[in-house]
Amino acid sequence: MSRYRRYDGGDPLAAPVDLAEALDHIGQDVMAGYSPERAMREFLRRGGQDQRGLDDLARQVAERRRDILRRNNLDGTMQQVRELLDKAVLAERGQLARDVVMDDDDRTFREMQLDQLPSSTAAAVSELSSYDWQSSEAREAYEEIKDLLGRELLDQRFAGMKQALEGATDEDRAAVNEMLGDLNELLEKHARGEGTEQDFRDFMDKHGDFFPEQPDNIDELLDSLAQRAAAAQRMMASMTPEQRAELMELSQQAFGSPELGEQLARMDANLQALRPGEDWGGSERFEGEQGLGLGDGTGALQDLAELDQLADQLSQSYGGARMDDVDLDALARQLGDQAAVDARTLSELERALRDTGYLQRGSDGELRLSPKAMRQLGKALLRDVATRMSGRQGQRETRHAGAAGDLSGATRAWEFGDTEPWDVTRSITNAIVRSSGEGGPTLPVRLQVQDVEVQETEARTQAAVALLVDTSFSMAMDGRWVPMKRTALALHQLVSSRFRGDALQLIAFGRHARVMEIEQLTALDAQWEKGTNLHHGLLLANRHFRKHPSAQPVLLVVTDGEPTAHLEADGEVFFDYPPHPVTIANAVRELDNAQRLGAQATFFRLGEDPGLARFIESMARRVDGQMVSPELDDLGAAVVGSYLGSRSSYRDHFGDWMGGGRGFWVGD
Repeated sequence: MSRYRRYDGGDPLAAPVDLAEALDHIGQDVMAGYSPERAMREFLRRGGQDQRGLDDLARQVAERRRDILRRNNLDGTMQQVRELLDKAVLAERGQLARDVVMDDDDRTFREMQLDQLPSSTAAAVSELSSYDWQSSEAREAYEEIKDLLGRELLDQRFAGMKQALEGATDEDRAAVNEMLGDLNELLEKHARGEGTEQDFRDFMDKHGDFFPEQPDNIDELLDSLAQRAAAAQRMMASMTPEQRAELMELSQQAFGSPELGEQLARMDANLQALRPGEDWGGSERFEGEQGLGLGDGTGALQDLAELDQLADQLSQSYGGARMDDVDLDALARQLGDQAAVDARTLSELERALRDTGYLQRGSDGELRLSPKAMRQLGKALLRDVATRMSGRQGQRETRHAGAAGDLSGATRAWEFGDTEPWDVTRSITNAIVRSSGEGGPTLPVRLQVQDVEVQETEARTQAAVALLVDTSFSMAMDGRWVPMKRTALALHQLVSSRFRGDALQLIAFGRHARVMEIEQLTALDAQWEKGTNLHHGLLLANRHFRKHPSAQPVLLVVTDGEPTAHLEADGEVFFDYPPHPVTIANAVRELDNAQRLGAQATFFRLGEDPGLARFIESMARRVDGQMVSPELDDLGAAVVGSYLGSRSSYRDHFGDWMGGGRGFWVGD
């Protein structure tokens, strides 16, 4: 049997969740020092370019909560009772004035009774309970008060009862009283541990029409009743003492007897004992002009409780929080279907980030960017670098064939890692020959890996690249931390994807220097210790060059300060500011060693310090290198461009990157 229900999945033609945008934002925050878990939470909180985040949804929840309190008050039932009472008294006075056959003493006595009614609405209704009405219109209005009170009291505990019992007969009221009696017996039996599933089924078979939500078991029935009853208690607590006293007195007149009030009070006591965890004692401050009846006021208190739960869910501030925790049905009820669609999209995005392998949980239980995520982020950064280098947006997605070198005219079988262009003719021919040997050629031709041949290119020189990045406290203090990481990641992506034969080493130098994997550097928190140990960084770079004697050494140094630290012979760090002559001498000596190893050196100066400019310029000139002072946004393009400049086969593809752009050059 098929089941159909209202579609609630949002636009079926909408684009899938944009993981690229999410990953870019998460990567930026991780490089700024956030943990991947917090970075993901921040993105879900802020949302994307075309996607509302949790903050927007939480703001809507708060606005709706304020609107309910600002727009309404809890005096609606009392206002209705007062209007009906005034109507009854006015009709009775008119009847007394028109009745010419009435005894004058009787008329005077009745008029005195009406004149001396208490100012309290509840007391006046109570005093008139035994009054012998002469006007049928007045009698009907007074009976309507008792009927209204009964329906409102029931509507407080059973939503919709006010409308369902409008115009109810004595038989209908008797059925309500019988249902309440049976319900209390069921609750009390359950509290004693004597209730059975059959007891619940018998109750629902007899009184199921009173429960349109059709609970499946006693617990579901208890939950719905307790939530509503607790909201009714909070409503009473939200009233002024005078309003509360009047309503309690009026409840004795509901349906013309105190029986209904007694049954409801008994039910409340049973529910509170069975569900003590509900909020039975809270209150709210209503300040509006629109009066709410008892049933509507209880519904408003339920809405406020639901909004509070949504605010907590949307905050995601508790341990183990997940987007799956958000009650989408409640969100749709309170804010509309689009809000639920937005929250569902965020939930799908969170699930996709975890399930597609972009975020991985390490052995310590912490989330980390996976290698797959690092590659994806690196590709995005590399595309941005290419855009800046090209100087126009149209080249963002350009692909360059034959990037490994000039074509030699020969072909060979494809091997894993090859980036040379395919020889399409040879590859298809191989597939046809292979299929012929397997029983005759078939259409369409199906290529297999062993069929593919690539066009050979002339061998190019392998490079050993050392990227030295300054991690002293000034880099973090002056906002250069994230651009430095973006630069390293873009260069790493380029080398690992296009120049796999090159050996790239990332060296971070602060008070000490150390070799880092790209994942370590990307997740590195800002360092706040003083010291720029270029000497140690160059020592590690030269060690890297010596490990690759047949490769072309390429030295790239990103820094915003002169050397202020060096390694002593015993391995201890010496620090002094202003830079000590011995520190400068040690750095220069290692730079000379790099030159003797044949390194092509480029220094990237960040900041406008004249002393730093003079020092870097002299260092570059000493080794016949270059100095560039790029703006922070262009740092990645400058570093990648310098690396590509050392690859002669790439110069034609990317153009003369040094001839333009926003950086300026010294000593080239």
